[in-house]
Amino acid sequence: MTEKLRLYGFNNLTKSLSFNIYDVCYAKSEREQHDYIRYIDEHYNSERLTKILTELVDMIGAKVLNISTQDFEPQGASVTVLIAEDELVQVGDTIVAHLDKSHVAVHTYPEYHPDTSLATFRVDIDVATCGEITPLSTLDFLINSFDSDIITIDYRVRGFTRRLNGEKLFLDHNIRSIQDFISPAILEKYDVVDLNVYEANLFHTKMLIKELDLQDYLFNTDPYELPPKERLEIAANLRQEMIEIFSGRNVFGRGV
Repeated sequence: MTEKLRLYGFNNLTKSLSFNIYDVCYAKSEREQHDYIRYIDEHYNSERLTKILTELVDMIGAKVLNISTQDFEPQGASVTVLIAEDELVQVGDTIVAHLDKSHVAVHTYPEYHPDTSLATFRVDIDVATCGEITPLSTLDFLINSFDSDIITIDYRVRGFTRRLNGEKLFLDHNIRSIQDFISPAILEKYDVVDLNVYEANLFHTKMLIKELDLQDYLFNTDPYELPPKERLEIAANLRQEMIEIFSGRNVFGRGV
C-alpha cells in the first residue's frame, strides 16, 4: 500500500495466504529413498522452519506472541506462530496486545512413491492476518526458502471495514493477480496459471517449473553414470509426476 486509508475504528479485514510447495526427487533404491527423507527431515526440521517463520513475521511488521514446534516420527515437522500486529504494551505486570491477533503455520510432508522411485517433499504454509498487514509481500522470500518445483498459492480477503463516512470497504489494497507480488525473475522460471474469483476477493495461482536439469533431481547419483535411455525414462517420470501434482489429477492414469 502506498498510503494509509483513514478508517472508522479497527480494520476488520482478514487476509489468508495458503502456500503449498512440492519438491520432487528421484531415489532409485530403498536406501536412497530413506536417505532423501532423512536429508529433508534434517534440513527442514522444526528449528529451521521456526527461523523461516520468524523472519517472515518480522518482514510483515508483526510481533511474535508464542511459538509451538513439533518434529514427528518417522518424518515431518510443524511450527505454529501466534502473532500480534501492533506493539505490545506493558501495563503493570501485564502485557497488552492489540486484539487483532493472527497466526503463521508450516507443516512438512516428506514421502516417496513405491512404484516410480520418486520422492516428494511437500510444505504447507498458512499465514492469517487482520487489519492492514498483507502477507503477499513475503512470497519471494517463501519461494526462495525452499526447493520449489510446483507451487500453489491461495489468497483470500474476508470481512469488511468502514471508511469515516460509513462506506463499507471489502478490500483495502489493489490486487489483480498474485503474480503481481512475485518478482519477474522468479516468474520467468515457471509456467504460471491464475484462477481468480474477483467478486469473492479470492485469488489462486499455480506454478510449474519449466526447466528440468536431471542433476538437480537425482539423490546421490550422477546422471552421466546412467545409460541415456534410463536418463530419459527418469526425466519423463519426473515430469509426469510434476504435471499431475500441478494439475491436481492423474493425467497419465498411473494412480500417483
